[in-house]
Amino acid sequence: MKAATTLAAMLVALPALADEPLVSAQQVIVDPSLPPAQRDAEIQAARRYATFWHTGDARFARAALAAGFTDRTLPPGRAQGVPGPLAASAFVRTAIPDLQADVRQLIVAGDRVTVHFRFHGHFTGRWGNTQGQGQAVDFIATDIYRIADGKIADNWHIEDNLTLMQQLGLVPR
Repeated sequence: MKAATTLAAMLVALPALADEPLVSAQQVIVDPSLPPAQRDAEIQAARRYATFWHTGDARFARAALAAGFTDRTLPPGRAQGVPGPLAASAFVRTAIPDLQADVRQLIVAGDRVTVHFRFHGHFTGRWGNTQGQGQAVDFIATDIYRIADGKIADNWHIEDNLTLMQQLGLVPR
């Protein structure tokens, strides 16, 4: 009965997401030994989280991340758990409102999913005290997720922050 109640609560919490398209990957590589249900759940969680980064819509992050989500490479000053990526996305989008995240590769093996992103947009907002002048922003990032019960439980990530900071004009090229 508890599982049915939990499933019902999840469905009630996410009705608007059921029909909304998710970001697709240019290339998907899957361990063929994975059971199809596990494979599909892991890909779904990764695509929901990618859609969050692509759109900034927090509903997709909440749908993708486990309640006890842990950022294993937490940057200084960022909150742990689900609030961390929500705040990070909001901060970046104040500087780059048209930010998009394309998924170049999605690799699924065991309970891990690796996602290689290409982020791009234009610096038209503010980053701290710096006002953007419309310059193009284009950088990469890679995430490694541990998936549990169809949700991202852990994330290890690395972004090309040097390229981003150079493109924003915050550090010399």
